[in-house]
Amino acid sequence: MRVLGVLAVAMAILAGPVAAQVSQGPVQQTVGTFDDKFRQFEGEDWPTPTDYRNASGAPGHRYWQQQVDYDIEVTLDEGRRTLTATETITYQNNSPDGLNYLWLLLDQQNYRRASLAERSRTVGNTTTLSVPEVLRIQHFQEWEGGFNDLVITGADGRALPFRITDSLLRIDLPQTLQSGQSVSFTIAFTLPLPETNVVGGRSGYECFTDPGEDGNCIFLAAQWFPRLAVYSDYEGWHTAQFLGSGEFTLEFGDYNVSITAPADHQVSSTGALQNPEILTAEQRARLEHARTADEPVYIVTPAEAEAAEQNPARSGTRTWQFAAENVRDFAFASSRKFVWDAMGVEQDSTEHPIVMAMSFYPKEARPLWDAYSTKSIAHTIDVYNDFSFPYPYPTAQSVNGPVGGMEYPMITFNGPRPVVDDQGRITYTERAKNGLIGVVIHEVGHIYFPMVVNSDERQWTWMDEGLNSFLQYIAQKQWDPDFPSRGEPRDIVEYMVSTDQVPIMTQSDSILQFGNNAYGKPATALVILRETVMGRELFDRAFREYAQRWAFKRPTPYDFFRTMEESSGMDLDWFWRGWFYSTDHVDIALENVVRVELEPLDPEARARAARDRFEREQPTPVAVTANEEEGIRTVIERDSGVRDYYNETDQFTVTASQRREATRARERASPERRQAQGFDDNVYRFTFANEGGLVMPVILELTYSDGSEEIVRIPAEVWRRNSQRVTWQHVSDKTLVSAELDPLLETADADLTDNTFPRGITRATTPLSPDGPQGTNRMRDDDRQVTRDSLQTRPVN
Repeated sequence: MRVLGVLAVAMAILAGPVAAQVSQGPVQQTVGTFDDKFRQFEGEDWPTPTDYRNASGAPGHRYWQQQVDYDIEVTLDEGRRTLTATETITYQNNSPDGLNYLWLLLDQQNYRRASLAERSRTVGNTTTLSVPEVLRIQHFQEWEGGFNDLVITGADGRALPFRITDSLLRIDLPQTLQSGQSVSFTIAFTLPLPETNVVGGRSGYECFTDPGEDGNCIFLAAQWFPRLAVYSDYEGWHTAQFLGSGEFTLEFGDYNVSITAPADHQVSSTGALQNPEILTAEQRARLEHARTADEPVYIVTPAEAEAAEQNPARSGTRTWQFAAENVRDFAFASSRKFVWDAMGVEQDSTEHPIVMAMSFYPKEARPLWDAYSTKSIAHTIDVYNDFSFPYPYPTAQSVNGPVGGMEYPMITFNGPRPVVDDQGRITYTERAKNGLIGVVIHEVGHIYFPMVVNSDERQWTWMDEGLNSFLQYIAQKQWDPDFPSRGEPRDIVEYMVSTDQVPIMTQSDSILQFGNNAYGKPATALVILRETVMGRELFDRAFREYAQRWAFKRPTPYDFFRTMEESSGMDLDWFWRGWFYSTDHVDIALENVVRVELEPLDPEARARAARDRFEREQPTPVAVTANEEEGIRTVIERDSGVRDYYNETDQFTVTASQRREATRARERASPERRQAQGFDDNVYRFTFANEGGLVMPVILELTYSDGSEEIVRIPAEVWRRNSQRVTWQHVSDKTLVSAELDPLLETADADLTDNTFPRGITRATTPLSPDGPQGTNRMRDDDRQVTRDSLQTRPVN
C-alpha cells in the first residue's frame, strides 16, 4: 500500500500543475448518456465573485450602493382625481464611476395609450368580449394616465434637459457626477389617478357610487412620483421598461413628505407622522393606549368614519407630514371613509421595541377587517422576525381599497371584503376570510422582502415573491395548521408536469404561468429544502444569515445560493440546478426490490434452498397436474423395473463429493471468511428510476413482517454517478414485506402509482355518468304544447 501511495504522488508530480487547477470555464459533459446533475455552478454559470460580492455570498469589502433622498409636497384633488406635486431629489453617487446622466422611473406611463405596455398587451384567443374588457376600452377612450406638466430644474433654478423613453426618464447632467459627489434637482408634475377597478393596476381610486352607497372615494397613491432607477455594481443602470408584471427596483433614501388632502380625510402613509396634532386629542390618546393594548383599538371609530361619510367637507384641506428613514419607496392612502384601528407589537429591538400595527378600512370591509387585519400584521411580524431580523420601522399598515394586494415600506394595500346580497344580508366566504389573512401576511411580509432585503424584482421575481410566499406558508401554518397555503409539495405537481412553463430564473416579463412560476414553485422548493433536504436547524440558520447579510442592500440570486451553501456547509448546486434552472419534475419510481442472502456452506441446507427456489420459480406443469387429477398413473409408477438411481434422486440431491468439498472449504477458510459466512441478516437491493429528471432525496418507508415500519432517508447524492437509475442496498434482520417511496408526499413526486413495491391496486370512486343531454326542443322552449289528438299548438297553462 505504501508503494502505491508513493507512485500516486509521483504521477501527480509528473502530471504538472494542470492537475491541481480548478476549471474556470464551462465543464464539458462526458460523452454518452451520463448527465452530471451535481456539477458545480462556480466557474460555469454563476458570475465570478468580486470585491463587491464575495464568494461566500456576503457583501464584499468594497460593496456600495447609491443613496437617494426625497423632499416632496403633494396635494390630492379629490374632485379631479389628480395629484399635484413638487419633489426635490438629492442623489449621492457612491459608485466608483462618473455619471453623465441619471435615469428615473415613470411607471405610471404604462397608462399612456401609446405605451409599450398597452401596445404589447395581449388577449385570449377567443371571439368573446367580457364586460370588464369593454369598460376598460371605453375608459381609455376618455381618459389617459401618466405624468403630465413635467418641469425639471437644477439647484440653480435652471431647466435640466430630459428625455422620456416610454416608462423611463433620462436627465442629462450639466457636468459629470463624480464618485462621492451628490446632485440635487427639482421635479414638478401632475398625475391623474387611475380608476383601479376599471383599468387595473397597483394604485388609483375607488368610488362608492352605486345606488344605496355613500358616494365617497378611497385613494391609493403608489408609483406616484418620478423615482430614481437603480445603478448597481452588476448591471449599471437598470433600464428594463415597466410592462406591467416586473415590479420595482429602487434605491434607499430618506423621505420628508407633506400630503395635503381634504380636511375630513384620514391618511395612512409610509413613515412616521410628524404633526400628530392633526389628530384630535381623543384620537392621540387612543393611539397612545393602542401601543400597549392586547387587542386592536379604534383610533377613528366606525361611528366617526360614518359621520364623515354622511357629511363630507365641502372645502378645506389639512396637510399631513411624514418622515421615513432608509426606505426604498413611499406610498399613501387617503379617504374620509377610513375606520382606523391599531395595536402595538413588542419585539426584541432597541430601535423599535414596539411596532404599531395599524389598519385603515371602510365600513364595507367590516367586520372581517376589524377581526383579522391588524392581528394578521402582528402575527406576520412575530414569524418573520424569527427568520430574518427585527422589523426595522415604526409602523406596519394594512389599507383596504381597490388594489387586491401590494406592498410598500410600512404600508400595504389589501382587497378582500364581505359581500352584501339583495336583501342587505352581510356574509363572507371561508375563502374571503383566508384570503384576507393570507394577503395581509403576504404583503406585510414583503416589507421584509424586498423592501429591506432589496432584491431586483423585475429581473428575478422569485427572489421576493417566492421567498416571501415561503415565509407566508410558514406563517399561515402557524396561524392554523389547516390553512390552505401555497407551498405544499403535492399542490405544485400539476404545474411541474405542464408544458407551458419556464425555469424559475426566467426574467419577470417572460414568465409563463406567473403565479406558479414566481410564487408557488420557489415557495415549494424552499419548503422541501427546509423540511426534507437540509433540515430546519441548518436551513433556518442559513436563511437568517442571508436576510441579515443583505438587509438594506441589494442581493442577487447567486448571493442567496452561495450564502445558503456557505452557512450550512452543504453543496446544494444539484438542488438549484433542478428546481431553479430547469423545468424537470420529480418522479422517482421504485422499479424492483431484490432480497439477497448468503448461500449456506452446509450442502444439505444449500440444496433445500435451491429446491425451494426451483419450486417457486418453476411450478408443476399444468399437464402433469391434470394427469394426476384424472388418476393417470405414469410408467415409473406402474413398473418398478424401470426405476433406477436417477428416479430416486434429482439435481438437488447432495452427493458425497459435495459433502467432502464442504468439509475441506470449512477447514481452508480464513477467519475473515468464517466470520463473513456467519452473516445471516437480510440484504435488500432497491432499484430506483428517475423518470422526471429532477434528482431528489429518496424517502423510503419499509414495512416488515412483524408489523413494524421504518422510514429511511437516502440523500440526493445517491444519484451522483447515475442520475437516471440507481440500485441502493439496505440491511435488516427483519423480513421486508413492502416498500413505499415518499409516503408523506414531501418531494412533489408526480406519479405515485410507481412508488410502491409490490404494486398495489389503485382505488377510484366515481359517480354514475350523467344522463345524456336533451336535444333542442323549440316548442318546449317557447312554452307551447300539443295534445294527443292534434298537432295544433297552444300555450302552456
